[in-house]
Amino acid sequence: MAALPADVTVTEILPGSAEGQAMLTAFFRDIVRRSSGREPTVREVDAEMRKDPSDDLRSPTGLFFVARQGAAVVGCIGLRLMPDGIGEVTRVYVDPAARGAGIGGVLMRTVEDEARDRELSMLRLDTRTELAEARRLYARHGFQPTAPFNDGWADLWFEKPLR
Repeated sequence: MAALPADVTVTEILPGSAEGQAMLTAFFRDIVRRSSGREPTVREVDAEMRKDPSDDLRSPTGLFFVARQGAAVVGCIGLRLMPDGIGEVTRVYVDPAARGAGIGGVLMRTVEDEARDRELSMLRLDTRTELAEARRLYARHGFQPTAPFNDGWADLWFEKPLR
């Protein structure tokens, strides 16, 4: 893994803020592009964002973080606070130009630290087979395959005990 640039910071923001919306749009654009194999239209990205809203990634149901490299917002991650001590990691995204610099790892550690601080016992997440970078990131952070826990767009499910 490459050394993390000294000018990377992670902060919690609201998903509906301008920076939050910009990162969520980039996340959904990437997902739609990968699943369709072509550049999506604005209408397609907007439709996906409406179908799978991120409003719950704010207190008391969740958290949303962005990574900044200098002044640029280059990544995001969300944590849904579920019943029974479970945290669901979601909206993991790093701008393609910033990938390979360790930013995804910093975002994952931020969420894990928050989950432990909140005394959650388990983190889980879902993804798709074609998101190879994400699968490698999750494996590096100790996530193991598990049975499906939802019926959305995912075809792979992972979990990580925190205790």
